[in-house]
Amino acid sequence: MNIHEYQAKEVLKSYGVKIQEGIVASSAEEAVAAAKKLNAETGTSWYVLKAQIHAGGRGKGTIKETGSRGVVLAKSLDQVPEIAKNILGGTLVTIQTGEEGKKVKKILVAQDVYYPGESDPKEYYLSILLDRATGSNVIMASVEGGMDIEEVAEHSPEKIIKEWIDPQIGIQGYQARKVAFKLGLEGNAFKEMVKFILSLYKAYENTDASQVEINPVLKTSDNQILAVDAKVNLDDNALYRNKNLAAMRDLDEEDPLEVEAGESGLNYVKLDGNVGCMVNGAGLAMATMDMIKLSGGEPANFLDVGGGANAQTVEAGFRIILKDPKVKAILINVFGGIVRCDRIASGVVEAYKSIGDIRVPIIVRLQGTNAEAGAKIIDESGLKVTSAITLKEAAEKVQQVLQNV
Repeated sequence: MNIHEYQAKEVLKSYGVKIQEGIVASSAEEAVAAAKKLNAETGTSWYVLKAQIHAGGRGKGTIKETGSRGVVLAKSLDQVPEIAKNILGGTLVTIQTGEEGKKVKKILVAQDVYYPGESDPKEYYLSILLDRATGSNVIMASVEGGMDIEEVAEHSPEKIIKEWIDPQIGIQGYQARKVAFKLGLEGNAFKEMVKFILSLYKAYENTDASQVEINPVLKTSDNQILAVDAKVNLDDNALYRNKNLAAMRDLDEEDPLEVEAGESGLNYVKLDGNVGCMVNGAGLAMATMDMIKLSGGEPANFLDVGGGANAQTVEAGFRIILKDPKVKAILINVFGGIVRCDRIASGVVEAYKSIGDIRVPIIVRLQGTNAEAGAKIIDESGLKVTSAITLKEAAEKVQQVLQNV
């Protein structure tokens, strides 16, 4: 589960991570009030207004309606209302949102931390995530802060620092010091970075995060270390023991069909293709999507109804798939192991009759326990549903359907 920057910073701050202070706002009036409060608390007279959406590249992104960037610096309080109005309610398009963009409902009004002082501010990159290849957590850091880490990895891989942490032991002080040293820090900045890393790792562990990314981490002109941006991805499977974090979920930032599927106990991911998939089992779902592509189509979704599929889950899956206007055909691919194929076939027929007026062709491939009985139920239903037994047969029928669409 993703959370917004302002939420991520609140979480990190609670674990001792120093952040760029800010206040979230939903209107221009609230933005002005936030700026005044920041001025009173931090002394800042410049303000950074940041669009709050679940996507990166906001600073380079553009608001469709106004042409404003997603992150804008206000050099006076008087500029705050106009900038806020240009961002709020608009559709922000970034490299991660695609052309459709995302609507901005909140902005973060943050203090300016790039102030003059003893030395020039310096940006770094820092993240913590699970390295599945080693079964360890890994700290990734770079002196190339503010840039996409993928770009750094491609052009300057030697600038990426990696420190693996044994999850059974946890991070050790010397490891935090090693990272700070490799970043070229010294003096108070070195000490502050060590504290920053240790606090960040504590937050990563205690929140059951799958990834924490700070880009950039800023060394201010007076050698403070701050999180200027924050991206935290939480493990959905652990939210039951982090109820306060689960409450941060923003359904407006998620695909409505994926939300609806989750409420029905289905694993659904929307894609851009023309063939809807309904499968029992993640591995079979992946194989089914490959089969669709080999047949000349493109999968419209990943949909796993689970091993205990019944008429209710099949109907819920149908309704979700049919809400996608791009779907030109539906392929149901079921292996009858835990659940019998004849039961799935009956569920398909019941769901078809319940929904009614289904105008896209449906192919049902049944294999496993009672597969022949299931195919018979489909064939004798009188509905516009075609049965198949083998993968090859299902692939051929998908191809035929697409050619006739």
